[in-house]
Amino acid sequence: MPDTRRLAHERFPLVVAANRDEFYARKTAAAHWWADHSEVFAGRDLQAGGTWMGVTRHGRFAALTNYRDPQRQRDDAPSRGALVSDFLTGDQSAVEYLEQVRKDAASYNGFNLLVGDRQGLFCYSNVDDRIHALQPGLHGISNELLDSPWPKLVRGKNAVAAALPDLPDVTKLFAALADRTIVPDSELPDTGVGIEWERLLSPAFIHSSRYGTRCSTVLLMGDGMYFEERSFGAHGEPGGCVIEQL
Repeated sequence: MPDTRRLAHERFPLVVAANRDEFYARKTAAAHWWADHSEVFAGRDLQAGGTWMGVTRHGRFAALTNYRDPQRQRDDAPSRGALVSDFLTGDQSAVEYLEQVRKDAASYNGFNLLVGDRQGLFCYSNVDDRIHALQPGLHGISNELLDSPWPKLVRGKNAVAAALPDLPDVTKLFAALADRTIVPDSELPDTGVGIEWERLLSPAFIHSSRYGTRCSTVLLMGDGMYFEERSFGAHGEPGGCVIEQL
């Protein structure tokens, strides 16, 4: 078990603040208990059937981000959302599952996959093909590798650190996820999508006419679980809110 003396928050060994960015036209179901796997609580991609982040009644957690590299993008690659849902609906340990994923990881477009159980939290990317056991502390993933110093990730980690003392009040965590600060051009990464898209994608919260932040989620896991998901429509207008506690 993690050494609670070194955790970012002693009451909640796992604190997650995450935005899901996607095209508005892609149909999605808000977080719910799945009818076909009643132990899973997660949103659902209604196009491919997987998910981007979820938990189970038994303390399993998984989440995924895409790795931004248009040169590696293949239209015939399988949906990455299945990598999250397969862990949540399975019974392998986190490490066993990631070792299995590695065998076929090259068939997917670039991704970062977080999976966790009572033994720990682990991260795997098919870009560097390494399994990382996350040590207690503060970590962040955007559309690059774990803890890459993109401006919005550095800004976001600082905001999350400042929000931790207020837990279980999640107001400041959602404020961090709602940050729409555009990064100056001189600080933008060059991921091959062009300067206009780099600007658009630079804030924590993204909004445009076709693509943007579809939901913001805060997860607190300790003796119990608190899961809050706030949804958004085109141009970032607020939608629904789902709260689940165990």
